[in-house]
Amino acid sequence: MNSSELRRLYDEQGFVIIPDLVQDELRSALEEASECAIAKTRSGSWKLRRTVGRQFPPYGEGDPDSWGVQHVMHPELGEPIFAQWYTSDPLVNVVRELLECSEDELQMELFNMLINPHSHAFALRWHRDDVREDASEEEERKALSVWHHGVQWNTALYKDSCLYVVPGSHKVPRTPEQRAHSSTLDPPDNPLDMPGAIQVALQPGETVFYNNNILHCATYDPNERRATLHASMGDIRGGATRARNVLQHGLMWMKEERFRDSLNQRGKKMLRQLVTLQENVNGDVGYSLTNK
Repeated sequence: MNSSELRRLYDEQGFVIIPDLVQDELRSALEEASECAIAKTRSGSWKLRRTVGRQFPPYGEGDPDSWGVQHVMHPELGEPIFAQWYTSDPLVNVVRELLECSEDELQMELFNMLINPHSHAFALRWHRDDVREDASEEEERKALSVWHHGVQWNTALYKDSCLYVVPGSHKVPRTPEQRAHSSTLDPPDNPLDMPGAIQVALQPGETVFYNNNILHCATYDPNERRATLHASMGDIRGGATRARNVLQHGLMWMKEERFRDSLNQRGKKMLRQLVTLQENVNGDVGYSLTNK
Protein backbone atom coordinates (compact mmCIF):
# COMPACT_ATOMS: atom_id res chain seq x y z
CA MET A 1 0.00 0.00 0.00
CA ASN A 2 1.54 3.33 -1.04
CA SER A 3 1.38 6.53 1.01
CA SER A 4 -1.61 8.06 -0.76
CA GLU A 5 -3.66 4.84 -0.45
CA LEU A 6 -2.75 4.54 3.24
CA ARG A 7 -3.82 8.10 3.93
CA ARG A 8 -7.03 7.72 1.90
CA LEU A 9 -8.02 4.56 3.77
CA TYR A 10 -7.22 6.18 7.14
CA ASP A 11 -9.25 9.26 6.27
CA GLU A 12 -12.17 7.17 5.01
CA GLN A 13 -12.35 4.53 7.76
CA GLY A 14 -10.81 6.38 10.68
CA PHE A 15 -8.34 3.52 11.18
CA VAL A 16 -5.83 1.38 9.31
CA ILE A 17 -3.96 -1.81 10.23
CA ILE A 18 -0.24 -2.13 9.41
CA PRO A 19 1.65 -5.44 9.81
CA ASP A 20 5.29 -6.00 10.71
CA LEU A 21 6.28 -2.58 12.06
CA VAL A 22 8.03 -4.40 14.88
CA GLN A 23 10.92 -6.56 13.71
CA ASP A 24 11.25 -9.94 15.42
CA GLU A 25 14.33 -9.12 17.49
CA LEU A 26 12.83 -5.82 18.65
CA ARG A 27 9.54 -7.51 19.52
CA SER A 28 11.37 -9.98 21.75
CA ALA A 29 12.98 -7.07 23.60
CA LEU A 30 9.63 -5.27 23.87
CA GLU A 31 7.95 -8.43 25.19
CA GLU A 32 10.62 -8.81 27.86
CA ALA A 33 10.37 -5.16 28.88
CA SER A 34 6.58 -5.37 28.91
CA GLU A 35 6.56 -8.37 31.20
CA CYS A 36 8.89 -6.56 33.61
CA ALA A 37 6.66 -3.47 33.56
CA ILE A 38 3.53 -5.57 34.09
CA ALA A 39 5.13 -7.41 37.01
CA LYS A 40 6.09 -4.11 38.65
CA THR A 41 2.55 -2.82 38.17
CA ARG A 42 0.89 -5.92 39.58
CA SER A 43 3.24 -5.97 42.58
CA GLY A 44 2.45 -2.34 43.37
CA SER A 45 6.01 -1.06 42.85
CA TRP A 46 4.92 0.88 39.72
CA LYS A 47 2.11 3.23 40.76
CA LEU A 48 1.34 4.84 37.40
CA ARG A 49 -1.43 2.55 36.16
CA ARG A 50 -5.00 2.31 34.93
CA THR A 51 -7.18 0.88 37.68
CA VAL A 52 -10.19 -1.37 37.22
CA GLY A 53 -13.36 0.65 37.73
CA ARG A 54 -11.91 3.86 36.21
CA GLN A 55 -12.10 4.25 32.45
CA PHE A 56 -10.55 7.72 32.10
CA PRO A 57 -7.97 9.80 34.00
CA PRO A 58 -7.52 10.44 36.86
CA TYR A 59 -7.27 6.69 37.58
CA GLY A 60 -6.63 6.82 41.33
CA GLU A 61 -5.90 3.84 43.55
CA GLY A 62 -9.43 2.56 44.16
CA ASP A 63 -8.84 -1.03 43.01
CA PRO A 64 -5.70 -3.18 43.26
CA ASP A 65 -6.34 -4.68 39.81
CA SER A 66 -4.94 -2.92 36.73
CA TRP A 67 -5.81 -2.80 33.04
CA GLY A 68 -2.99 -0.53 31.92
CA VAL A 69 0.56 0.60 32.64
CA GLN A 70 1.03 4.36 32.29
CA HIS A 71 4.10 6.28 31.07
CA VAL A 72 6.25 3.38 29.95
CA MET A 73 9.01 5.75 28.73
CA HIS A 74 9.42 7.11 32.27
CA PRO A 75 13.09 6.71 33.27
CA GLU A 76 12.13 5.29 36.67
CA LEU A 77 10.51 2.30 34.98
CA GLY A 78 13.94 1.48 33.58
CA GLU A 79 12.93 0.15 30.14
CA PRO A 80 14.61 2.33 27.45
CA ILE A 81 13.44 -0.02 24.68
CA PHE A 82 10.04 1.70 24.74
CA ALA A 83 11.49 5.09 23.75
CA GLN A 84 13.60 3.30 21.12
CA TRP A 85 10.43 1.86 19.58
CA TYR A 86 8.52 5.15 19.83
CA THR A 87 11.23 6.95 17.83
CA SER A 88 11.97 4.10 15.38
CA ASP A 89 11.96 4.64 11.61
CA PRO A 90 9.13 2.20 10.73
CA LEU A 91 6.75 3.73 13.26
CA VAL A 92 7.63 7.37 12.64
CA ASN A 93 7.39 6.92 8.87
CA VAL A 94 3.80 5.69 9.11
CA VAL A 95 2.85 8.49 11.52
CA ARG A 96 4.31 11.09 9.15
CA GLU A 97 2.31 9.64 6.25
CA LEU A 98 -0.93 9.73 8.24
CA LEU A 99 -0.33 13.24 9.59
CA GLU A 100 1.12 14.48 6.28
CA CYS A 101 3.80 16.37 8.15
CA SER A 102 7.57 16.77 8.15
CA GLU A 103 9.82 15.23 10.78
CA ASP A 104 10.50 18.69 12.23
CA GLU A 105 6.78 19.05 12.99
CA LEU A 106 6.44 15.82 15.01
CA GLN A 107 5.48 16.15 18.67
CA MET A 108 6.11 13.52 21.35
CA GLU A 109 2.97 12.58 23.27
CA LEU A 110 1.69 9.56 25.17
CA PHE A 111 3.04 6.05 25.49
CA ASN A 112 1.21 3.59 27.74
CA MET A 113 0.47 -0.15 27.68
CA LEU A 114 -2.87 -1.96 27.80
CA ILE A 115 -2.82 -5.24 29.72
CA ASN A 116 -5.26 -7.91 30.80
CA PRO A 117 -6.64 -7.36 34.32
CA HIS A 118 -5.69 -9.97 36.87
CA SER A 119 -9.17 -10.94 38.08
CA HIS A 120 -11.88 -8.79 36.46
CA ALA A 121 -13.71 -9.19 33.14
CA PHE A 122 -15.20 -5.90 32.01
CA ALA A 123 -15.81 -3.58 29.07
CA LEU A 124 -15.10 0.09 28.49
CA ARG A 125 -18.08 2.10 27.33
CA TRP A 126 -18.52 3.37 23.79
CA HIS A 127 -16.90 6.79 23.52
CA ARG A 128 -14.87 9.27 21.53
CA ASP A 129 -11.72 10.33 23.37
CA ASP A 130 -12.29 14.08 23.19
CA VAL A 131 -16.07 14.46 22.70
CA ARG A 132 -18.37 13.99 25.68
CA GLU A 133 -21.11 11.35 25.55
CA ASP A 134 -23.84 13.94 26.17
CA ALA A 135 -22.74 16.28 23.36
CA SER A 136 -25.60 17.43 21.18
CA GLU A 137 -25.60 16.57 17.49
CA GLU A 138 -24.47 20.09 16.64
CA GLU A 139 -21.71 20.04 19.29
CA GLU A 140 -20.57 16.69 18.00
CA ARG A 141 -20.57 17.85 14.39
CA LYS A 142 -18.49 20.91 15.31
CA ALA A 143 -15.98 18.86 17.32
CA LEU A 144 -15.55 16.30 14.54
CA SER A 145 -14.92 19.01 11.96
CA VAL A 146 -11.64 19.94 13.69
CA TRP A 147 -8.53 18.05 12.57
CA HIS A 148 -6.42 17.66 15.70
CA HIS A 149 -3.16 16.78 13.92
CA GLY A 150 -2.62 13.62 15.93
CA VAL A 151 -2.82 9.87 15.56
CA GLN A 152 -3.25 7.11 18.13
CA TRP A 153 -2.22 3.48 17.80
CA ASN A 154 -2.24 0.03 19.39
CA THR A 155 0.67 -2.32 18.67
CA ALA A 156 -0.14 -5.89 19.71
CA LEU A 157 2.70 -7.95 21.15
CA TYR A 158 0.29 -10.89 21.46
CA LYS A 159 -3.02 -11.60 19.72
CA ASP A 160 -5.46 -8.83 20.56
CA SER A 161 -9.18 -8.67 19.73
CA CYS A 162 -10.18 -6.23 22.47
CA LEU A 163 -10.89 -3.14 20.36
CA TYR A 164 -14.23 -2.39 18.65
CA VAL A 165 -14.78 0.56 16.32
CA VAL A 166 -17.47 2.02 14.08
CA PRO A 167 -15.70 2.69 10.75
CA GLY A 168 -16.25 6.21 9.44
CA SER A 169 -17.72 7.50 12.69
CA HIS A 170 -14.84 9.96 13.17
CA LYS A 171 -16.48 12.18 10.55
CA VAL A 172 -20.17 12.17 11.39
CA PRO A 173 -22.38 12.59 14.47
CA ARG A 174 -23.99 9.51 15.95
CA THR A 175 -27.28 8.28 14.56
CA PRO A 176 -30.15 8.09 17.07
CA GLU A 177 -29.53 4.34 17.36
CA GLN A 178 -25.81 4.83 17.98
CA ARG A 179 -26.54 7.56 20.50
CA ALA A 180 -28.76 5.14 22.43
CA HIS A 181 -25.74 2.85 22.85
CA SER A 182 -23.29 5.58 23.86
CA SER A 183 -25.04 8.32 25.84
CA THR A 184 -24.61 6.80 29.29
CA LEU A 185 -21.64 5.69 31.34
CA ASP A 186 -22.74 2.06 31.08
CA PRO A 187 -20.51 -0.46 29.27
CA PRO A 188 -22.12 -2.62 26.56
CA ASP A 189 -23.26 -6.16 27.22
CA ASN A 190 -22.23 -6.94 23.64
CA PRO A 191 -20.15 -4.33 21.75
CA LEU A 192 -21.48 -5.60 18.43
CA ASP A 193 -24.95 -4.36 19.39
CA MET A 194 -23.70 -0.91 18.39
CA PRO A 195 -24.92 -0.23 14.82
CA GLY A 196 -22.00 -0.40 12.39
CA ALA A 197 -19.51 -1.82 14.91
CA ILE A 198 -16.72 -4.21 13.97
CA GLN A 199 -14.16 -6.06 16.08
CA VAL A 200 -10.51 -5.23 15.33
CA ALA A 201 -8.42 -8.41 15.47
CA LEU A 202 -4.66 -7.91 15.61
CA GLN A 203 -2.01 -10.57 15.17
CA PRO A 204 1.26 -10.30 17.14
CA GLY A 205 3.29 -7.42 15.70
CA GLU A 206 0.35 -5.74 13.95
CA THR A 207 -0.52 -2.11 14.64
CA VAL A 208 -3.87 -0.35 14.29
CA PHE A 209 -3.60 3.40 13.83
CA TYR A 210 -6.83 5.25 14.52
CA ASN A 211 -8.42 8.66 14.90
CA ASN A 212 -9.22 8.81 18.62
CA ASN A 213 -12.56 10.48 17.96
CA ILE A 214 -13.81 7.40 16.14
CA LEU A 215 -16.55 5.67 18.16
CA HIS A 216 -14.74 2.88 19.98
CA CYS A 217 -14.85 0.64 23.03
CA ALA A 218 -12.92 -2.35 24.35
CA THR A 219 -13.38 -5.55 26.31
CA TYR A 220 -10.97 -6.92 28.92
CA ASP A 221 -10.66 -10.60 29.80
CA PRO A 222 -8.38 -11.71 32.67
CA ASN A 223 -7.84 -15.05 30.90
CA GLU A 224 -6.55 -13.51 27.64
CA ARG A 225 -2.91 -12.45 27.81
CA ARG A 226 -2.53 -8.87 26.66
CA ALA A 227 0.40 -6.50 26.26
CA THR A 228 -0.53 -3.87 23.70
CA LEU A 229 1.53 -0.72 23.21
CA HIS A 230 -0.92 2.18 23.29
CA ALA A 231 0.46 5.53 22.20
CA SER A 232 -0.12 8.76 20.33
CA MET A 233 1.94 11.28 18.40
CA GLY A 234 1.01 14.67 17.07
CA ASP A 235 2.39 17.50 15.02
CA ILE A 236 2.85 21.10 16.05
CA ARG A 237 0.19 22.37 13.64
CA GLY A 238 -2.40 21.07 16.11
CA GLY A 239 -1.34 23.67 18.67
CA ALA A 240 -3.74 24.10 21.57
CA THR A 241 -6.22 21.60 20.08
CA ARG A 242 -3.93 18.80 21.26
CA ALA A 243 -3.23 20.21 24.71
CA ARG A 244 -6.11 18.77 26.72
CA ASN A 245 -6.09 15.46 24.90
CA VAL A 246 -2.44 14.94 25.88
CA LEU A 247 -1.63 16.98 28.97
CA GLN A 248 -4.56 15.58 31.02
CA HIS A 249 -2.43 12.47 31.52
CA GLY A 250 0.21 14.32 33.57
CA LEU A 251 3.46 14.61 31.64
CA MET A 252 5.55 16.95 33.80
CA TRP A 253 8.14 14.20 34.32
CA MET A 254 8.97 14.46 30.63
CA LYS A 255 10.57 17.86 31.27
CA GLU A 256 13.21 16.26 33.51
CA GLU A 257 16.79 16.28 32.25
CA ARG A 258 17.26 12.55 32.89
CA PHE A 259 14.44 11.73 30.45
CA ARG A 260 15.68 14.12 27.78
CA ASP A 261 19.20 12.72 28.05
CA SER A 262 17.90 9.17 27.50
CA LEU A 263 16.50 10.01 24.05
CA ASN A 264 18.09 9.95 20.61
CA GLN A 265 18.23 13.15 18.56
CA ARG A 266 14.86 12.53 16.95
CA GLY A 267 13.28 11.95 20.36
CA LYS A 268 14.85 15.10 21.82
CA LYS A 269 13.48 17.18 18.96
CA MET A 270 9.99 15.69 19.40
CA LEU A 271 10.20 16.28 23.16
CA ARG A 272 11.06 19.96 22.67
CA GLN A 273 7.82 20.37 20.74
CA LEU A 274 5.83 18.86 23.63
CA VAL A 275 7.58 21.05 26.22
CA THR A 276 6.71 24.10 24.14
CA LEU A 277 3.07 22.99 24.10
CA GLN A 278 3.10 22.59 27.89
CA GLU A 279 4.62 26.01 28.42
CA ASN A 280 2.10 27.69 26.13
CA VAL A 281 -0.90 26.36 28.09
CA ASN A 282 -2.03 28.50 31.00
CA GLY A 283 -3.72 26.78 33.93
CA ASP A 284 -5.41 23.39 34.25
CA VAL A 285 -6.43 21.82 30.93
CA GLY A 286 -9.03 19.62 32.67
CA TYR A 287 -10.20 16.20 31.48
CA SER A 288 -11.83 15.31 28.17
CA LEU A 289 -14.21 12.73 29.67
CA THR A 290 -15.35 11.75 33.15
CA ASN A 291 -15.80 8.50 35.02
CA LYS A 292 -19.11 9.53 36.59
